Amino acid sequence: MADLFLLCEYPTLNGAERSMLAVLDEVRTGGFQPAVIAPEQGPLAETLQARDIEVIPFCWRNAGGTRPTQDRLRRQLAELLRRRRPDLLDANSLATGRLSGPVARELGLASIAHLREIIKLSRQAISDLNCHTRLLAVSRATREFHVAGGLAGRKTHVLYNGVDLQKFRPRPPTGYLHRELGLAADAPLVGAIGQISLRKAQDVFVRAAALLAGRLPRVHFVVVGRRFSQKDESRRFETDLLAAATGDLAGRLHLLGNRNDVERLLCELTLLAHPARQEPLGRVLLEAAACGVPVAASAVGGTPEIFPASSRCARLFPADDPHALAAAIIELLTDGSLRARIGTAARRRAEKAFDVHQAAARLIEHYREVLSKSPAT
Repeated sequence: MADLFLLCEYPTLNGAERSMLAVLDEVRTGGFQPAVIAPEQGPLAETLQARDIEVIPFCWRNAGGTRPTQDRLRRQLAELLRRRRPDLLDANSLATGRLSGPVARELGLASIAHLREIIKLSRQAISDLNCHTRLLAVSRATREFHVAGGLAGRKTHVLYNGVDLQKFRPRPPTGYLHRELGLAADAPLVGAIGQISLRKAQDVFVRAAALLAGRLPRVHFVVVGRRFSQKDESRRFETDLLAAATGDLAGRLHLLGNRNDVERLLCELTLLAHPARQEPLGRVLLEAAACGVPVAASAVGGTPEIFPASSRCARLFPADDPHALAAAIIELLTDGSLRARIGTAARRRAEKAFDVHQAAARLIEHYREVLSKSPAT
C-alpha cells in the first residue's frame, strides 16, 4: 500500500475540501494509505479524525494569524516530508500546489497539484506549479486558461469532481425550511448557495431579487454561505448583503449563514440561482444537478461543461447581468413542467458525468500513473 499525503491549507470544509473527502474512502480501498497535512484544529481535522484518517499538523499561520513567508513554509514542509517520506504528495489547491512544487522536485517526490481556481498566475507561480509530476484541472475551461498562461500542457489533465449520488438525490420537499423561516408552505423559494464573496456574486442575486420582488410577491430568496476572506472589500460586500436583507427586501431575503444540511436543503428549493462571476466547476451545481433541482447559472468557467446546451438541463445566462438572471427565474417559476424536465435532465447529466465513484476511479488511475513514472525535473 502506497503512502499518500494530501496537502490542505485551510481548516474549513469548502468545495475543495469536500471534493477531496468525497473520494478518500475509495482511495484507501484502491491501494493508498492517505494522511492529510493540514491545520490540526477545525472542521476539516474533525471530519478526518472521525473517519480515522491521520491529520499531520502544519502551521500555515502564526499565533497572530499572519502567514509566514513562502520560503519558511517550504522549509517546514520539506522537513516534514523528509521525515515521513510518503510515496506520493497531492496538493489539494493551486496555492498548496505552488508551495509544494519546488519542494517535491528537490526531494525527488512524485507529486500532483489540483487546479481548482481560474486566476491569473505570475511567471513564478507557473514555474512552481510546473515542478509537479502532474497537474489536475477540475474542468476543460480551467485547464485551457492555465495552459494558455504557461502551464505545461503535457502534464495538465482534466479530472471532474464527483458527488455522492445517493447522498445527493431527488427527494420530495418536507417543508422544514419553510417552517424554519415561518413561510407559507407553498411559497416559492429561490436559493443561492456558496461562500459569500465577490466571485460568487451574491450581489447579482440580490439585485435580481429586487427586480422581482414587486412582480412575484410570494417568492422568497435564500442565501446560504459565509464569508471567509478578511479583506476589506469582502467585509463591505457582506455588509451590503446584510443591508439588503434588512432594507427593501426585508422579510423576503433570508441570509442563513453556513449550513450542514445542503443535501436536504437543496430539495426544499424551487430552484437554485448561481450568478458567479468566475466558477471553475461549482460543487453546489453538481449537487443541485444530482438532486434534480432546476438551476439558473451564469455561463462562466466550467459551468457550461456541467450543463452543456445539448443536455437542456439548466438555464444559463451572462455573468453580471441581474436582468438576465431575473428573466431566467421568472421563466422557471412560472412553468412547473419546464422545471420538472430540467430537473430530470440535470439528474441524468450528474449520473453520466459526475458520479463520485467515477471521479475516485480516475483519480486512482492518475495516482498509479504518476507513481509509475519518475517525478518532474
